[in-house]
Amino acid sequence: MRHTCCIAIYKHIILVNPLLFEEMMTIQKTSDKITVVKHTKPIGGYSSVNSKQSTLAVFLYLLALLSFSCGGVATPTPDKTLADKPTSGKPDASPAGDTPTASTGGSQAAIAGDYTVTGSNVDGKGQYTGDLRITQRDSVYQFSWVSGGKSSDGVGVLAGDKVAVAFTDGKNGSGCGVVLYKILPNGDLDGKAGYWGVNSAESETAKRTSGNDLDAEYDISGKNTDGKEYRGTLKVAKDGEGYTFVWDTGSIAKGFGIRQGTTVSVGIGGPQCSFVSYEIKPDGTLEGKWGGQSSKKFGSETATKKK
Repeated sequence: MRHTCCIAIYKHIILVNPLLFEEMMTIQKTSDKITVVKHTKPIGGYSSVNSKQSTLAVFLYLLALLSFSCGGVATPTPDKTLADKPTSGKPDASPAGDTPTASTGGSQAAIAGDYTVTGSNVDGKGQYTGDLRITQRDSVYQFSWVSGGKSSDGVGVLAGDKVAVAFTDGKNGSGCGVVLYKILPNGDLDGKAGYWGVNSAESETAKRTSGNDLDAEYDISGKNTDGKEYRGTLKVAKDGEGYTFVWDTGSIAKGFGIRQGTTVSVGIGGPQCSFVSYEIKPDGTLEGKWGGQSSKKFGSETATKKK
């Protein structure tokens, strides 16, 4: 029915109004918009401006009727605006007094918040208490402690019910990093790393080529925090209560790690950087061991989330 109406209107425009048809030839469609082309010479014998405007008015009326009868003129879908496009940024790590960023749900978000901590110092040097704030920073976490009037700051990564953190005294942990490896049944390692002041995480796979258990040599491949891929080797050796890690990817990096069951947490960055390996308990409490490469005996820490 609508198709028949369209044909009738076209006939009216083209057959009954030949002069109007000549006028219509000056109508152009550009980017889905109707544009009337202005001529310096009259067409179809039209020399009167009033006559031309009258004819154009009739044509536009019929065109509107045609559009309505044939389902209307399609309008282009607008492009996505900047307001619809998510923005990304790299905010610097904030001190403990700042408000934590909003979390995104699930176990990842569950660790963000304020905690009361109690623990024992490394090498049996007494007990301590304090406060801990965990702030989510995209795919890593900022850890900020205050204890005995002193502050410490670090970066953490989460995998399953384990959290690995590298930290240093003060509020500037630049140079400190941490890797959390999952030890697979075949002896390979699947790792996730974070670095202080960087909000994205690094991934790494280590395939064991020799040795037994964790004390072994590996071929590694991974993608660093700026998305670039790398390859190299890794050597892991038992050292007292922990393990030394030596990576060679064209340059040498060293770290020291604590094993907890099927995971190992490795601190990177030299003697100024210490590390913590936490396990998340069912009630949300964090129970961990902490220390540094020079530690003869690891310390312990329990972090209980504030109500």
